[in-house]
Amino acid sequence: MYFKQIVVPGMGCFSYVIGCPAAGAMAVVDPKRDIQDYLDISRREGMKITHIIETHVHADHVSGNQELKSRTGATIYMEKDSPVSFPFEPLKEGDRLEIGAARLDILETPGHTPNSLSVLVSDLMRSEEPWLILTGDVLFVGDIGRPDLVGPDVIDQQVRNQWQSLYVKFGQLPDHLEVFPAHGQGSLCGKGMSSKGNSTLGYERAANPMLQFSNFEDFHAAMTQTFPVRPKSFTHIIQSNMHGAPLLERCPMDLALNPDQFEAAMERGAVVIDTRGAASFGGTHIPGSINIGFEPAMANWVGMVVEPDADIILVVDGPERYAEMQTILHRIGYDRIYGWLAGGMSGWVMSGRPVERLPQYSSRELAEELVGGGLPQIIDVRTDAEWKQGYIPGSTHVALTDLLAEGVPGLKADEPALVLCGSGYRSNIAASHLQHAGFPKVSSLAGGLIAWQRAGNSVMKDVE
Repeated sequence: MYFKQIVVPGMGCFSYVIGCPAAGAMAVVDPKRDIQDYLDISRREGMKITHIIETHVHADHVSGNQELKSRTGATIYMEKDSPVSFPFEPLKEGDRLEIGAARLDILETPGHTPNSLSVLVSDLMRSEEPWLILTGDVLFVGDIGRPDLVGPDVIDQQVRNQWQSLYVKFGQLPDHLEVFPAHGQGSLCGKGMSSKGNSTLGYERAANPMLQFSNFEDFHAAMTQTFPVRPKSFTHIIQSNMHGAPLLERCPMDLALNPDQFEAAMERGAVVIDTRGAASFGGTHIPGSINIGFEPAMANWVGMVVEPDADIILVVDGPERYAEMQTILHRIGYDRIYGWLAGGMSGWVMSGRPVERLPQYSSRELAEELVGGGLPQIIDVRTDAEWKQGYIPGSTHVALTDLLAEGVPGLKADEPALVLCGSGYRSNIAASHLQHAGFPKVSSLAGGLIAWQRAGNSVMKDVE
């Protein structure tokens, strides 16, 4: 049996290839939208892609099932009552698929969504007994799936489904089963997930905090408290996956835009995402642009800041980075990408067009300002947990997700304001967002609280 986990860095999305080279066939489980990895494995290992299996309708990334079906003719398999509008082969509890030496037994495991599946995998060359289980989003390494994404009206039923799936159905399975989830660290489908891509059922029973409850009442109370923030992109992604994502060949063509064309797109309402680092953006940037620096987790932040139906144009470091950005944006269903600024910021500057700056304060400069009584508005955009670990005296805490949704209460546009986070990445997102919203005197703390403390400055902690 052939088995391989495919990882999308930053987003924490896991997909799987299961097949049999002797039979010349393979299945892809929970495929990402950019499908070249699967095609490469198919060609290299001599296995035709015959099965496309979805464990559930995903919320955080657009599925590649339509791309794969278009390229290979493989059949899509989903839980029998899945709320999708495209054809698929229904699966139910007890169904079995055999691909040469690979045997796939289907379990219905609702909880993250009402129509979730898990897949028990056996390598018949070794044993009839299942070797591993693909748990979709019902069980992660270190956490379990959030139950709120299908709507608040069914959370109680979802939590009850989770209990049945995790404590009753999985409770009948042996400890030695290897666990391979559909998501890991970086995904917003759970919280506190491990960076490790797989585990065993026995270890999760011993170490996963969500598998330690002795009764349903306590489990229910824990599961209905708070959930990770829901990005703007999730509803759009769910709808795309329910109706079948458009093939990438139908998306706008690649365009290198000169400054005239770029400015014309801005005047038509396109959102400018500048993917350069904080220092480069701080030096000069296009007025109104949003700085979301290129890093593995940037897809989640785009999903927080930019509306899914926005027309997007990009400031990137050349055509290769533009191609990478296209892949990242397509993964979350942001398909309205209309080009990049040819020549970069140098081309914009040399055209004589206006620029803005986002001052980057060093830790020393901020310390001097505080001694002198300057900068009356200091905004810390880290999470609640980070804030509790220590903060700069005099700062105001507004988590980035709250700032993006609601702004900063009482922030005065005519007074200087400095934004900080852990490293300077999120503060540049927040500060560029505030600039765009009409706060011209905003700045960012270079290096964030990490640099502040390494420079020998102290932080304050609230006393419980």
